[in-house]
Amino acid sequence: MSETIKRIAMWSGPRNLSTAMMRSFGARADCAVSDEPFYAAYLKATGLEHPMGQDVMASQPQDAAQVAADMLGPVPDGKPVWYQKHMSHHMIEGFPLDWMDGVTNVFLLRSPERVLASYAQKRESVTLADVGFEGQAMLFDRVADRLGHAPVVIEAEDVRRDPRGSLSALCAAIDLPFEDSMLSWAPGQHASDGVWAPHWYNAVFKTTGFAAPDETAPDLPDHLRAIADEARPYYLWMQAFKLG
Repeated sequence: MSETIKRIAMWSGPRNLSTAMMRSFGARADCAVSDEPFYAAYLKATGLEHPMGQDVMASQPQDAAQVAADMLGPVPDGKPVWYQKHMSHHMIEGFPLDWMDGVTNVFLLRSPERVLASYAQKRESVTLADVGFEGQAMLFDRVADRLGHAPVVIEAEDVRRDPRGSLSALCAAIDLPFEDSMLSWAPGQHASDGVWAPHWYNAVFKTTGFAAPDETAPDLPDHLRAIADEARPYYLWMQAFKLG
């Protein structure tokens, strides 16, 4: 693996500003992006039914070991930077994790309340496992144990509040020069989007940059608030190490 290649694994749960962050890095001329490469393997291994699930299964390798090897293989289009958008809950028991040692791992956070309010608009049934906080914390601890210190953590609302400042800090933390191009992108569907984009990304399709945050906390129904309460300890543990 060439030392000149920067491989960034961005770990989040769903509805975490993850697609907008993928847009931001994809706007760099030097950067290739990959959208949730373990999704099909996750569906294959779990047997879960997701929106557009058959399309997802047909669009990606279903063998987690193959996907893991691919993450350390040739970079798409031969770019020197590779941004990999990963969902923490996709890394179920039995999936290889040693490939993570060959990438720069970053953890993207968003409050459980905001995640659940957004997720529930797209899928009626939701569990703690679906929103990925427990898995994200497990991966965070794994990386921290290997490094001897906390990996880089960035919060979605901080990016929305100050895109230039937050992205500049992120780039500095991962030894990557910041570029102004990261602040805007073309609207609509992008070629790098997963086939599931029409179901999940309709709001992002309308954007050309990061929207200002909604400072009003969402009002959740009781069943979602209970999940938020379960997720909060994992969120707060990682949030203590965020940039800024």
